[in-house]
Amino acid sequence: MAAPGGPRPGNFPPNYNPNSIANNMQNLQINQPNQQQPNNVGGSAPRPPPNTTPFGQQAPAFAGSRPGPPPPGVFPRAPVPPNAPAQTTLPPNMGSTRPTGPPPGSQPPPFASRPPPPGAMPSSVGGPVAPSPPALGPRPGSYPSSPLTSAPSTPSHASASGSISNGPPTFAPGMTQGGSPFPPAMGSMPRPLGGPPQPPAMLSSRPSSQPLQMRPTFGGPPTAVSSASGQPAPPFSGPPHNMMPPLGSSPFSAPNTGMHQSMSSPYGMQTWPAQPQQVAPPPPIPGPMQQPPRMFGMPPGGQSLPNQSMALNQAGQSKIDPNQIPRLSPSASVIVHETRQGNQANPPPPATSDYIVKDTGNCSPRYMRCTINQVPLTVDLLSTSGMQLSLLVQPLALAHPSEEPIHVVDFGESGPVRCSRCKGYINPFVKFIDQGRRFICNLCGFTDETPRDYHCNLGPDGRRRDADERPELCRGTVEFVASKEYMVRDPMPAVFFFLIDVSMNATQTGATAAACSAIRQVIADLPKGPRTMVGIATFDSTIHFYNLKRASQQPLMLIVPDVQDVYTPLESDVIVQFSECREHLEMLLDNIPSMFESNRIADSALGAAVKAAFLAMKSTGGKLLVFQSVLPSTGLGSLSAREAEGRSNMSAGEKEAHKLLQPADKTLKTMAIELAEYQVCVDLFITSQMYVDIASLSVIPRTTGGQVYYYYPFSARSDPAKLYNDLRWNVTRPQGFEAVMRVRCSQGIQVQEYSGNFCKRIPTDVDLPAIDCDKTIMVSLKHDDKLQEGSECAFQCALLYTTVYGQRRIRVSTLSLPCTNMLSNLFRSADLDTQFACITKQAAIEIPSAPLAQVRDQATNVCINILYSYRKFCATVSSAGQLILPEALKMLPLYTLALLKCTGLRPDGRIDDRSVWINYVSPLPTPLVIPLVYPRMIALHDLNEKVWRFRDIHIFIGFMYFLVSFFMLISQELDDSIIPAPIPLSSEHISIDGIYLLENGVDCLIYVGENVQPNILQQMFGISSVEEIPNQFVLQQYENPLSKKLNDIVNEIRRQRCSYLRLRLCKKGDPSGMTFFSYLVEDKMANGFSYVEYLIHIHRQIQSKMA
Repeated sequence: MAAPGGPRPGNFPPNYNPNSIANNMQNLQINQPNQQQPNNVGGSAPRPPPNTTPFGQQAPAFAGSRPGPPPPGVFPRAPVPPNAPAQTTLPPNMGSTRPTGPPPGSQPPPFASRPPPPGAMPSSVGGPVAPSPPALGPRPGSYPSSPLTSAPSTPSHASASGSISNGPPTFAPGMTQGGSPFPPAMGSMPRPLGGPPQPPAMLSSRPSSQPLQMRPTFGGPPTAVSSASGQPAPPFSGPPHNMMPPLGSSPFSAPNTGMHQSMSSPYGMQTWPAQPQQVAPPPPIPGPMQQPPRMFGMPPGGQSLPNQSMALNQAGQSKIDPNQIPRLSPSASVIVHETRQGNQANPPPPATSDYIVKDTGNCSPRYMRCTINQVPLTVDLLSTSGMQLSLLVQPLALAHPSEEPIHVVDFGESGPVRCSRCKGYINPFVKFIDQGRRFICNLCGFTDETPRDYHCNLGPDGRRRDADERPELCRGTVEFVASKEYMVRDPMPAVFFFLIDVSMNATQTGATAAACSAIRQVIADLPKGPRTMVGIATFDSTIHFYNLKRASQQPLMLIVPDVQDVYTPLESDVIVQFSECREHLEMLLDNIPSMFESNRIADSALGAAVKAAFLAMKSTGGKLLVFQSVLPSTGLGSLSAREAEGRSNMSAGEKEAHKLLQPADKTLKTMAIELAEYQVCVDLFITSQMYVDIASLSVIPRTTGGQVYYYYPFSARSDPAKLYNDLRWNVTRPQGFEAVMRVRCSQGIQVQEYSGNFCKRIPTDVDLPAIDCDKTIMVSLKHDDKLQEGSECAFQCALLYTTVYGQRRIRVSTLSLPCTNMLSNLFRSADLDTQFACITKQAAIEIPSAPLAQVRDQATNVCINILYSYRKFCATVSSAGQLILPEALKMLPLYTLALLKCTGLRPDGRIDDRSVWINYVSPLPTPLVIPLVYPRMIALHDLNEKVWRFRDIHIFIGFMYFLVSFFMLISQELDDSIIPAPIPLSSEHISIDGIYLLENGVDCLIYVGENVQPNILQQMFGISSVEEIPNQFVLQQYENPLSKKLNDIVNEIRRQRCSYLRLRLCKKGDPSGMTFFSYLVEDKMANGFSYVEYLIHIHRQIQSKMA
């Protein structure tokens, strides 16, 4: 039997070896168990030699972009079942193609190809690494077990010629986008360059003669990890010696065919300045990175805090130099982040940056981030700062491909070692005493006896001699194999049930056909094996189940006419093994659109249909994927159009308008709680052209751990491609079922509240019928006692879940942060991205329960209070006419202004749109919050000028690739030019003869100026004038460099955002043009200040509080 704590024999790591992923881009599969898993020797393993990574394995190399969701073409898959047949592998450099829409009359290429045969995917070198498969959870009354797939997906691209559609009508390999399903790379964030619009004259309450100045920032710039010179080409990405690198390649880019990839972040955030007392750099990680980023630290005694100040002139007007306004600074380097260094926690890089994590004790910031990276000792200190203390937890987040896989540890039947008082799990911060016979819990301080078979003597440094060989004692994130005590029943099978609206509106708009086509293509990517089960039903005013078990016969329709007291006929034949019914299911999906083509029933019994499907799934649990097109108007949970009633309320001052964002009644909420109790997760795909009361319908997915996909107004021409991509990523991404999560904290801190998409039956736990790599949960913290000065405060997140193949796992992530009694330390260590993500999520929570004006004021007041506290208690003495911003939070006013102008907080707009925004923000990962609020805008009309320059210079760089190091830096900058430099969101940067693209991770708007040259329009869009711009737009690729460049940019953005963004052409004088200009948040609008005016407003409020 394996030693306690040793990796489980015979189980392959849940995360594929990234080296093998790089070499087999086409062979990525999710949700399939690996064929073998290296064995860990536990405590008896020899200590690794100096300068080697623990567990005898090197950090995986990174090849290509990060794993990505919807980008069709590549998707990570879980390990392959031991009995799975060997699959054929493709050549390492073979690019994968991603369909961009359902092809007419033909089946598109698979989203991801099959896994390589045994041996084709090398395992980690001798380490106890084990990948985590997708997860499931326990049934009611039981402890959930856990599935998860951590295998990242590596995108690849192929080129195409001719007229190729980037949207539905046709599939084109050249138009595929390689995707990275986890937080966008640095290149995903906008990087406005240049100054903002010339600020208008404003009155100043306190004029100052002091000239405009910029205080020096604290510390130096972060150390960029760029391609190093004089270093051999990395085996995982660089070209071989004596060979010119492929176009668009860089030390961190996979082989490209027809499309260049950017690894830099246009939306680069400030990185942590270096600490004066910085310790020696850690050992290098294999690959081109040779030194870690310089981390933010504390300045020597007496040194002032870094800040930025802006002065107001004496003329009675405020005039701010555009060059002095805080701007998003570009950062084109990959950061290597060690979570701890010199036995101290390293503040994480910005969530929107591109970084590689080396877990040296604290968990990766991808899994857990804190709003402040030093914990205040007292509640008074925290309240004085004006900041909130919260965690953003994303337990199944996808790791960077070059990061070390999460280790799976098996303690056998005894289960993992835990504190007997608080039930915290063993982790690197537990202190062993009495020669290792006892240990002190770092969470509650209780002293426990060390289990006899887990005992090990201590070394001279007080650590266990085997600490470096045991992942649970030296890694911030590990997965434990759950023993039988964690569950009371066998794990549930992987069940996927499809529920399709076939009412008259759905069939006539093409929504039914689009849903059937998407499901027809996606079922090929469902997990293989006998544990995968499927079912399907359709509904209008009645419910139609289908018996898929009839051998060699067509599926039999079973109609349930009672939509008030629903039932499920022939339960055993409605949900069957996928392997037994695939042919019948495919035939049925092909026939459903024609079966209901002449349907004249306009009513929809959605509530009753969900209830009936639940009854069929009640004994198993699983995923219920619902496609809905109209407002449910009959049967259980029927709704009425409340929007018309809301208009009168809105015109009366919004006194009651927020109530339209609350569920109409408790019927659906009661149903949702019952669904969650039996481990059924509901995902809702709304393909509508009218009001459907999202506020009421969204209760079901929010309570069951699902999400809402919204396609409004649905277009049968342009939306099927997005529907297909969204559905595919939904069923193939790393995920788990029957999950339970709990966060534990050190004494003195406790969890106040959890926020996200889940069901909470008891205060301490979060119940998740399903959880996936894209879901984030906000954990609000509070003090219940004073912390001890000089100590560290630990947070531990434990997720118990079950994979789709019945593997029960406990993923444990531990974060230990220093405590401080100095207010200045809190501002130095503030995490801007996490702080603002929490402010945004908190606003989304408040919108349905408070008047919109009140929520907007609260968001501004949070910004004012933080900056006031800094000005009053931390800033050096300066003129009252200066607005002083802490360096770490200098972008907070711009983000707050952008938040006030976003869909959720604008006073105008549709009720459903606001409800969708609320539901989208709730589980949104930290790296996607800022681009949602502050989009990226780029110019497209001058792409031709860059095409020839890029190619010529790149050829030159290829020739000098291995000779001079700084040419590698130039190459990175050229890679960045795939997407032009972002420009500020101001109309002053919009030219009447220009074309501009604006995207926020959800929508992609292309604005065409009224005087654009006809030849540019012809090359890009196939039209000769602005008047010919269509309402429904599908991007095509034509035989010219400008069109190819545009398609490359759109595909790269989709890859970075992990989403198949909806494209829309906009023009002036059209509603589409008004929509485009509504995103220019730095402009003055009817419902808000300009950026300069907002800075002045903030400054005046701070002056008022100071007085």
